[in-house]
Amino acid sequence: MFWSKKAHPSLEGIELAEQCQLEAEALYRSGSHHCAEAVMEAIRRHFTPDMPESLVASVSGFGGGSGAGCICGAVSGGTVAIGLALHDKKATAHVTKELHTWFREKYGVTCCKTIRQTHKGACPVLTGEVAGKIAEILARK
Repeated sequence: MFWSKKAHPSLEGIELAEQCQLEAEALYRSGSHHCAEAVMEAIRRHFTPDMPESLVASVSGFGGGSGAGCICGAVSGGTVAIGLALHDKKATAHVTKELHTWFREKYGVTCCKTIRQTHKGACPVLTGEVAGKIAEILARK
């Protein structure tokens, strides 16, 4: 189950990606979820709704770059969500690589501390964008 980077998402996939983006950003802005949790919850709702909501707590340690400012929590939480949605090591690795490449092209780095210095106030928006990108990739047929 591999996706082509050149494949175009369907209109339904675009709408789903936008919905995930808006939901993740809203969860982050509400203060109820940090970046990793918001991405995980948006993807869980739409791609693995049978998974319990309590599963979102499994990524709680990833917020703020795992508390150390390292990899962006939205990206690391999204990586977990990808694995739960795909249930396939090779496909998960492929999609994760695509997500990281896209994120680095957009923000220059995946380091939380650097992003917070160079893109001040971007966390709510990038959280939504990560969820939207993951949904876009997962929705490709």
